[in-house]
Amino acid sequence: MSRVLGDVGERVGEEVQVERGPLGPAQFWRGQGRYVVGELLDSWVETAPWWQRAAGGASADLVAPREVFRVEALRAGRSRTSFAGVYDLCWDAADNRWSLVRVHD
Repeated sequence: MSRVLGDVGERVGEEVQVERGPLGPAQFWRGQGRYVVGELLDSWVETAPWWQRAAGGASADLVAPREVFRVEALRAGRSRTSFAGVYDLCWDAADNRWSLVRVHD
């Protein structure tokens, strides 16, 4: 089961700081916590849904894609067996920013 961020204190697309390794995110900072990536589970490229694209013209089809990385990570200093989580981190080249888009339960 997964949930999209949106609970109290969380925002969809919450901006995070990411240190990128050769295959994807190596660690990220969320709020005051640092999370260390233990494993890259998957990655893919997404474009915005058609209803969020610019209306009309050729530019509507030229929506910049974003890279999504599904990672298993744990908060620094915690035990992997009890505190590891799965996170979807998104690199949006058009906005030049990383965001946390999903946390999987």
